[in-house]
Amino acid sequence: MRMKISEAAAASGCHLETIRYYERSGLIPAPARSASGYREYSPTEVARLCFISRGRELGFSLDEIRSLLRLNDDPTMSCCDVDGIARTHLTEIGTRVVELQRIAMELERVIDGCAGGNRGTCTILDALKRPSRDIC
Repeated sequence: MRMKISEAAAASGCHLETIRYYERSGLIPAPARSASGYREYSPTEVARLCFISRGRELGFSLDEIRSLLRLNDDPTMSCCDVDGIARTHLTEIGTRVVELQRIAMELERVIDGCAGGNRGTCTILDALKRPSRDIC
């Protein structure tokens, strides 16, 4: 059963414009068109959209998803390749978590220093005007 783009969007969790973008960027093949020119998606194409959507939920970049799709599409490929992509991604997430924790601590410090009151003496605004300690 083929689906219109709105049905494919609902089934996959992707926005209509996102589906069109994935088509333009080659992540999904151009779907068949109805006699009236509407896109019609097969269950296989919707499953591919779900794969992409889930990959995005897990924070994979579109390039990583493109690699994962190639691996998924080729049954002769080793699962080790998939494992390598996932492990690299997990390491990058760990690095981002550490950085986000550092940012949260800095923001907490700035907020705790805020005495409220006059905008001219606002420590939060003042902190935004100064370069980061990591930069200078």
